[in-house]
Amino acid sequence: MRVNYKTKVAIFTGIILGAIALPVAGVGSAYADDIVRVRGTIESIDGSTYVVKTRDGAEQKIALAPNAQVAGVVKASLADVKPGSFVGVTALAQPDGTQRALEVHIFPESMRGTGEGHTPWDLQPNSTMTNGNIADAVTAVDGQTLTVKYKDGEQKIFVPTTTPIVTYIAGDKSDLKVGAKVFIVATKQPDGMLQGRAWRAGRDGVTPPM
Repeated sequence: MRVNYKTKVAIFTGIILGAIALPVAGVGSAYADDIVRVRGTIESIDGSTYVVKTRDGAEQKIALAPNAQVAGVVKASLADVKPGSFVGVTALAQPDGTQRALEVHIFPESMRGTGEGHTPWDLQPNSTMTNGNIADAVTAVDGQTLTVKYKDGEQKIFVPTTTPIVTYIAGDKSDLKVGAKVFIVATKQPDGMLQGRAWRAGRDGVTPPM
């Protein structure tokens, strides 16, 4: 079946919305409480059930949702982060009130506005996620200071040169193989089983930094 360009964009939009916006944008509190983010490596596959070894060494069974969206995560660089870019930055607050980046995600133009705002995140204790437009980028020897503007304000975020920076490409179930590094947005089912709705799989040795 031939898929036209607009359909491809819609599919790709769903991938990133599922991975980023779903946990933080406009969902009811009861539903939000059922959302679980899983980070790890696929250890084994049994039909549509995946065993993921999480970053703390535990094994977690996750069922692939019938309508699951899959995205590939590929390496980018600070040179790709420019004024006007729409990005997502996970960071930690510094004593001077600025933020120090833990990771940067560059969105394609079709994803501008995704999850816009500044919200708590669970990568590390006290980490945050800021999605917005790059208003300014000041380069120093050890990195860049980005001014990220969103509808309710702005954050100044320092990005060290060692910060992981990634962008996204469309993916499919073939990316979900044993050994793949993944980030999964899952929902808890009534029987306690997790069902993965949005999967992000690293390509070419990349570990999804979220």
